[in-house]
Amino acid sequence: MQHGPAVRRRKLGAELRALRTSAGLTSGEAAGLVGWHQSKVSRIETGTSGAKPADVRLLLDAYGVADDQLRELLLVLAGSHDGAGRNHWWHAYRGELPPTYRDFISLESQASAMRTLETTVVPGLLQTPEYARAVTAAAVEGLSEERLDALVEVRLARQDVLHADPPLVLSAVLDEAVLRREVGGPGVMSRQLEKLTAAADLPHVRLQVLPFAAGAHIGVTGSFVIFSFARTSDLDVVVLDHLTSSLHLERKEDLEAYTEAFNSLASHALSPEESLEFIAGMTGGT
Repeated sequence: MQHGPAVRRRKLGAELRALRTSAGLTSGEAAGLVGWHQSKVSRIETGTSGAKPADVRLLLDAYGVADDQLRELLLVLAGSHDGAGRNHWWHAYRGELPPTYRDFISLESQASAMRTLETTVVPGLLQTPEYARAVTAAAVEGLSEERLDALVEVRLARQDVLHADPPLVLSAVLDEAVLRREVGGPGVMSRQLEKLTAAADLPHVRLQVLPFAAGAHIGVTGSFVIFSFARTSDLDVVVLDHLTSSLHLERKEDLEAYTEAFNSLASHALSPEESLEFIAGMTGGT
């Protein structure tokens, strides 16, 4: 279990090592191509030391990596603010966001799929502006109106990944408590439930409700997110979010355990169709 920056170094190093091997190069030969000592390549590949975006570009060029999506992801892992493809909009809010939140957003923006269990609030990608404001104000007391506005703007801007090309594939299991908790009052909650229904109509969004009737389940210990990457499964990561920080789990055993847990929760939850009927019943819809 590690914090974001450390897990990113290890994942970046592992991917660069795999690319070097695929290129048929030893670490010494790779170092010679970019004008480094072999020990620098080794330190980067083991995650002992970080790699600057410029260093990653040199290695990717030496290995003949032309895949723009892969290059972009690796540059993000190296801390690039201006990768080859997407606009890293969240850096405009750098002074407002803690590093762990910026890490989360960058992973979210580059992932091809996201599986999430939520036990307390609606996932950020599916929140209405009013709901996002109420949640943010409650979670971080004493915020000025200006900072609150900025954090809500970030929350809403994150939702663009659901409308990108290609969009993020989102699978969400929501505990019934998420739907019952009146965040912001009845009016705000009613509109939030309507947005969930609308989001579930998107072909790349799968929404399931885990009713109270399901009893105790593996998710009672807390919410989690699993990010997956289409061409680089070794970069998949589980994120456990806490009040003041996030923890990242990237060991194969952790990924397998949380994947199994998510699949188990999904199997005990209502089907997507039944979930929409459940929400409709709460809103008085048909």
